[in-house]
Amino acid sequence: MNEGLSRDFESIYAEVKNIIEHTRDNVYKSINSNLVLAYWNIGKIIVEEEQKGSNRAEYGTFLIQTLAERLTNEFGKGFNKSNLKYMRNFYTAFPIRQALLGELSWTHYRLLSSVKNEDARGFYLIETAKNRWSTRELERQINSLLYERLALSKDPDEVKKLSTQGNLIKTSKDLIKDPYVLEFLGIKQQQNFFEKDLEALLISRLQEFLLELGAGFAFVERQKRITVDGDHYYIDLVFYNYILKCFVLIDLKLGKLTHQDIGQIDFYVRYFEKEEKQPGDNPTIGLILCSNKNEAMVKYTLLNESKTLFASKYKLYLPSEEELKKELTRERELIEQEKRLADGK
Repeated sequence: MNEGLSRDFESIYAEVKNIIEHTRDNVYKSINSNLVLAYWNIGKIIVEEEQKGSNRAEYGTFLIQTLAERLTNEFGKGFNKSNLKYMRNFYTAFPIRQALLGELSWTHYRLLSSVKNEDARGFYLIETAKNRWSTRELERQINSLLYERLALSKDPDEVKKLSTQGNLIKTSKDLIKDPYVLEFLGIKQQQNFFEKDLEALLISRLQEFLLELGAGFAFVERQKRITVDGDHYYIDLVFYNYILKCFVLIDLKLGKLTHQDIGQIDFYVRYFEKEEKQPGDNPTIGLILCSNKNEAMVKYTLLNESKTLFASKYKLYLPSEEELKKELTRERELIEQEKRLADGK
């Protein structure tokens, strides 16, 4: 085969390969979309039929049991009793067919249907499609109460937008969560470790950490060295957020937040503003991740007023829903109390 023919063949092969892959992708999307729609219609029939029964609970049990036996015999275990209940819950959670998004799989919808809070369910639906979360990623975000954690820092009007627009990243505050949940590191609650151990684990599980950080983050450097007057300093983690177009510097701290920690992150941010920020970049964000966020320290330092410096707690385990909700409620009450004092009420 001569050289000219080889180049022509490679071009032809690339075109043919592209057609095959594109077709396979379209076939998968078509099958997935039709499967989701079929399960939605089955759920609709079950719900509407149940509502006709004189004793809904008893009739519903009978209906699903009977359907499961007949359908399983003819079509296999995909239509057993458990799956028919999932289909019923699916229709109940998404009664408007036009609300369904074709790019999400049946497993995505099964997970979304388990979210009882309608606003939270709408948020996870939008964010899953926007960020292309896998089912595993979606499940983790639901279990870690991402919606509730984001809602804490929002005004009531902004919270409502979460359910209809997802998490819109417009300001530095929109990037920050409190607390961050780092259960994927596998550190036991009573286990002794150092900041360098935490940093190493975060880098080794970077994909999970990026998911927890949120949309638009790209890893830049670990232990970024900066030099001032011959002295070297090291920033634990440096990221760039391409949505806000800014650097995000993360300092890891064990134990209680101190004013020295705040001064240090402020120093790092000021350095980046002068030496690293590129034309067109927005102001650098500094985030201290600490195991114990001292509220008084936040109140009486520049953290209280700064729009680019933040401190958030991290949890090394996935708390129960009740535990996390209590903590979020307590944080919300502190924020509202501070607002009332600031307004002189």
